Amino acid sequence: MKNTSLVTLDKLSPGEHGIITDVSGGPLRRRLLDMGLIPRTTVTVLRAAPMGDPIGLSLRGYQLTLRRADAAQITVRKF
Repeated sequence: MKNTSLVTLDKLSPGEHGIITDVSGGPLRRRLLDMGLIPRTTVTVLRAAPMGDPIGLSLRGYQLTLRRADAAQITVRKF
């Protein structure tokens, strides 16, 4: 059986996948949703900058770069 733990997106390492379960963040929430980071979307962490910030993501057929502080507002089910 697969490990399906809930973590925030900033905790995933490059190469790991997750399904978005929740997006919080107050005023930032609308912007994250507009970028396609909506619940039930599969996201893959592609890479992290040398100092760790930002991280590169792949979702919905495109790539997105996101600050770790913003990624911490997104809860994913890791698989």
